[in-house]
Amino acid sequence: MFHQRLVPVVVAVTAAAWLVSCTATERRGLVRTEKLEPYECGSVQRLHTMNGVFLASQPQREDFQHAKDGGIKTIVNLRPHGELDWDEQAYVEGLGMEYQHIPFKSPEELTDDVFDRSRELLNDADRRPLMMHCSSANRVGAVWLAHRVLDGGLPYEEALREAETVGLKLPAYAERARAYIDGKRN
Repeated sequence: MFHQRLVPVVVAVTAAAWLVSCTATERRGLVRTEKLEPYECGSVQRLHTMNGVFLASQPQREDFQHAKDGGIKTIVNLRPHGELDWDEQAYVEGLGMEYQHIPFKSPEELTDDVFDRSRELLNDADRRPLMMHCSSANRVGAVWLAHRVLDGGLPYEEALREAETVGLKLPAYAERARAYIDGKRN
């Protein structure tokens, strides 16, 4: 008899925990963290947060609902249209979130304009909480590297470590970020 009453309670608690698995509000205390920290949101494989910015690998459709429920206002997608087999923009906008698309794939496509537009969004407090994503967070890491050096005042090596934590793996992206940083400093 006790077990029969316990099962619905366990199911309810588990369901409630799942529903709040991506809480991007001040309630959790992680949104405005002053240092880069890992975070969880649904099934997103790689996710880190700092100051209301969430840096992610590709979320699944249901993860965007978790993000919205948690308070995310803006989604920034760095993936070209051909990489997805569904209309992420329509889905995200249908949930009532702002959608920004700054696509690039190769290091050659990681232009000054891509860095400039990405940094503008990352620096816009009115768009936060904001989630920026690509497929694996590799491209996100490259953009984050430039942002942290130029806008966060971090030394390059420290920002590079953060970017690698986020997901930066491709040396050519890091080289492109370094060239952009050097160009902006001169």
